Amino acid sequence: MLLRAALLMLCTWLPMGAAAANSLTLEQLLARATPPAGVVFEIVDRDPQALEFALPWVRQAAEKLEERFPGLPMALVSHGQEMFALQEKDKAKNAALHEQVQSLKRDKGIPVHVCETYAGWKGVAPEAFPAYVDVAPSGPSQINNYLALDYQRLVVPRAAVLRRTGK
Repeated sequence: MLLRAALLMLCTWLPMGAAAANSLTLEQLLARATPPAGVVFEIVDRDPQALEFALPWVRQAAEKLEERFPGLPMALVSHGQEMFALQEKDKAKNAALHEQVQSLKRDKGIPVHVCETYAGWKGVAPEAFPAYVDVAPSGPSQINNYLALDYQRLVVPRAAVLRRTGK
């Protein structure tokens, strides 16, 4: 049990530290003279309701990036407590979130990935998520796959920050 807790902390906190080390802000990305190969948005939060704030932020950021760099490929990886709001069983309770995820994919071409490893630690099977949510074997590995394609990581501010700033 102790080993499991240590692994959970490592997989949850280590990517956040690494993210800060190799991530630009939205403003820095928009100020670039040339577009990156793509952008991968990362959401990792301990707040189960974080997507209420994070998904609108992603949509606004994606619109700004798309306006600045038309045709820019983008993706979203959610691998914290917030991802569980996207389970099929909670679709009615979280209808607005599910619609936002479907809209990101349908209207913006942004695939949405969640972390199978973290879901498994919480006893949630990959089949618990709807077909429009891709269950990646590992959230951090999925981000690394995008980084290997020269995508730029854009860490989405935590829900507590977005609540406080009203963004």
